Amino acid sequence: MSTTGDKILDTALSKIGEKSLFTKELEHALEKNEVDLVVHSLKDLPTVLPPGFTIGAICKRENPHDAVVFHPKFVGKTLETLPEKSVVGTSSLRRAAQLQRKFPHLEFRSIRGNLNTRLRKLDEQQEFSAIILATAGLQRMGWHNRVGQILHPEECMYAVGQGALGVEVRAKDQDILDLVGVLHDPETLLRCIAERAFLRHLEGGCSVPVAVHTAMKDGQLYLTGGVWSLDGSDSIQETMQATIHVPAQHEDGPEDDPQLVGITARNIPRGPQLAAQNLGISLANLLLSKGAKNILDVARQLNDAH
Repeated sequence: MSTTGDKILDTALSKIGEKSLFTKELEHALEKNEVDLVVHSLKDLPTVLPPGFTIGAICKRENPHDAVVFHPKFVGKTLETLPEKSVVGTSSLRRAAQLQRKFPHLEFRSIRGNLNTRLRKLDEQQEFSAIILATAGLQRMGWHNRVGQILHPEECMYAVGQGALGVEVRAKDQDILDLVGVLHDPETLLRCIAERAFLRHLEGGCSVPVAVHTAMKDGQLYLTGGVWSLDGSDSIQETMQATIHVPAQHEDGPEDDPQLVGITARNIPRGPQLAAQNLGISLANLLLSKGAKNILDVARQLNDAH
């Protein structure tokens, strides 16, 4: 099915100002019982879902990092070695802010369209030397061979939920919830709860540069989060960790309000989910105490004014 985000291709995503760009039409079909479940890229799902919907499964995450795809004449290069003033295409404020700061010799310009369209624009027009895309999308399409460089967190942290698929269902549809619940990948679930809680508490969305990096190691969940000004000149980044053991799935009775940041996972113990959510909120509070709100407010105003 096509969505608003698929149809409006001449405007930067951050300018359209609609939170549910890639989800609205799909949720409409879900509401009218035309479909029973909808599969999204988790990063397209707002941290607060419309009433009556929930994310019933988060599948095992693919590589969440961003990838650089180069114009044929620059294959073998990296962002660092591209010529001065080379133009790099990305529709994401998050990517542009971080990369502008890291690679001041490059120019970043908006590029829209689905993967096929963007790759065609890159290859056939001489405007872009490279474009930035999610590694996961290229992998799912079987286009690994186009990945010229994978960006590490110190170069560019990823979007909340990037690389994971979310299955959205009707919140009251217990049969479907039970059916898709087995698809939850416990580690991905906990990392994404932490990331989504961080973003929700910061009140970030498509129109501001917010990025994260998470890792599970030896019973610790590490969450790094950052906010940037639009040009990347101003930024705050911090890391926090919490002790969380990745649980096995288990059968659980229904609870009153099982949703956390829009996610229902009744077959995963509640304790680790709450700990992950609290980690996200704590990190957001730390950034807010260091001035994140001001950076995000200015970014929002500038983006609205452009």
